[in-house]
Order: sequence, then C-alpha cells, then structure tokens
Amino acid sequence: MGDESDEELLGAFASQVYLAGGTEAVRELPNEVLLPSGFPDRGVLAELLTGEAGRKVSLQVPLRGQKRRLVELAAANARHLLEDRITAQEESADRADAVLYELQDRLGLKVVPRLMACFDISHTQGTEVVASAVVFQNGEKKRGLYRRMRIRGEWGNDDFRSMAEAVERWLRRRLDQGEPLPELLVVDGGKGQLSAVLPVLAKVGAEEVTVVALAKKEEEVFVAGSREPIRMGRRDPALRLLQRIRNEAHRFAVEYNRKLRSRRTIRSALGDIPGIGASRQRALLTRFGSVRGVQQADADEISRVPGFSQVLAERVLAHLGEAEPDGA
Repeated sequence: MGDESDEELLGAFASQVYLAGGTEAVRELPNEVLLPSGFPDRGVLAELLTGEAGRKVSLQVPLRGQKRRLVELAAANARHLLEDRITAQEESADRADAVLYELQDRLGLKVVPRLMACFDISHTQGTEVVASAVVFQNGEKKRGLYRRMRIRGEWGNDDFRSMAEAVERWLRRRLDQGEPLPELLVVDGGKGQLSAVLPVLAKVGAEEVTVVALAKKEEEVFVAGSREPIRMGRRDPALRLLQRIRNEAHRFAVEYNRKLRSRRTIRSALGDIPGIGASRQRALLTRFGSVRGVQQADADEISRVPGFSQVLAERVLAHLGEAEPDGA
C-alpha cells in the first residue's frame, strides 16, 4: 500500500468504513458524510451508499463554515489519537519507570511523578463551559479516576478563572475523601493558566503538589519560579508523556462540551414540539443524524421511525419549517 496517494487512501478508508458492517451499518448511515478532500470514485461510493440506505447519502468536502470546522476538529482529534498510539508503542512497560525518572529530572521535581493529573477547559464561545480532569498512574491512564465538571462561575471565556475553579474543586474533593494528591499536576495552557492555579494550592492546603503548564503552540513547559519555559526535544519521551496526558484531557473536555451543546441544540429545535419527548428526540437523531437531517426528510420517512405516526411526522416538519436549519 506504499504507492497510494492520500486521496486514494482516503477513498479506501471511506469505502471500508461505510460499506462494511452489513444491515446494521446501513441503518446507521448518515445522510451526509463530511470529508477533508475528494478522492477517485467518490461519486461511485455515494451512489452505492444511497442504494444500500434507500435514501440519498452525499459525500461532501466543505471548504468553509461550520462544516469545515467540524472536519478540522476531527483531523485534530485523529492526530491526538495517533500521537497517543505511537507513544504507547514506544513507551513499553519496561520503559515506564525510565520515562518517569526522566520527567522528574527534566522538571526538577523532588519526587518521581507516579500519580499525575491534567486539566483542560472547553467551551462554545463562552457557553457550556466545562473542565476535564484525567489521571495517569505510573505513566498509564486511570480512566476510573477521570472527572468532568461544569464550571459554576459565570466566567464566560475566561479560561484562567475557569481553570482555577476546576483545580480547586478537584483538589478539595480528593482532600475531603482522603485520597492521595498527585505528585504532578499539569494544566493545558501557558503562564496565565499556571499563575491562576498556583494560589489555589495554598488556598486548599496542597502546597506540596507541583504544577506545570504545557503550552500547545511550541510545546513549552512553564514551571513556577522560572521566567523561561523548559523546552524539550519533540521526540523526548518525557515530553511525549506530558503530551499524552494533555491530549487525553483535551479529548475528554471537548467530548463533554460537545455532549452539552448537542443537548442544547436538541432542546431548542425539537423540545418545543408537542408530543416529542426525550425518547422520540433520540429516535429522530439516531435515524437522521442531526436536526438538519430531520428537516430534510419527508413525512413518510419520519413516520417510519418507531413511535411516529404520519400525523406526528407532519407536525415535526411543520414546526421545523418555521426555523432555518442550524446544521446541528
């Protein structure tokens, strides 16, 4: 497969994903597939999917707007996942301790950071502000210790105050429950996030915890008391470990933000329709993929969704027809 172009690989991947899986996969086919670029036989694949689904399935390459941003977000998440997999392969079990000792040396820590926590903030233009807290132990994910929270303060898009709130709440909970504190706490960001979090340690009585900030742009590590950031080589295992926990915190925060945003979209678009409760809302979105997909369906298609009659289907379309599609 070494001679294929990126477009050919994308085409092969799309065909494998959307043509495989039998009848269950056909039922779950979306009405629209967004792609980062075109590829040979895109039209042929669209025809095949349309035929199997019994409805129009289009393969689009958005160039601008919200759909393009969704494609770019998917690409960023894919890169993070690839980084995680590469790092996981490179850092085998017999290297885990060595990486932790190396990280201790790079950051000048007093103890080996066997328990690490990382925080990230995600919001939608200042709304649905959420935080994630992920935990690694001995260099490995401890998913059972992951936490996510909605930010209570009316900080809007002030990431500094949101980060301080998230760290304070998380530390207080662990202290109240008698749980061990991490040797290293990582925040996603730069000097601003670090400066916002440092007073929290004294406030809650956790001064022994070391906090660093990992800035995305240059992958620099900011530490308290130092004017200059620590710079490591891109392939440095210690930096890779920090990237892994940062990427995991980012993924977890974005996932929660997207979930809340989706709930808000559903409530605003479908929640006011008489007779459409939560279960029917889920059924519509499962079948059509989005509110826009429901708007583009006809009454016969909607009436075939479990729990919907022809009358109810026409009511849904009449209600949604009063508003412009929102692309949810």
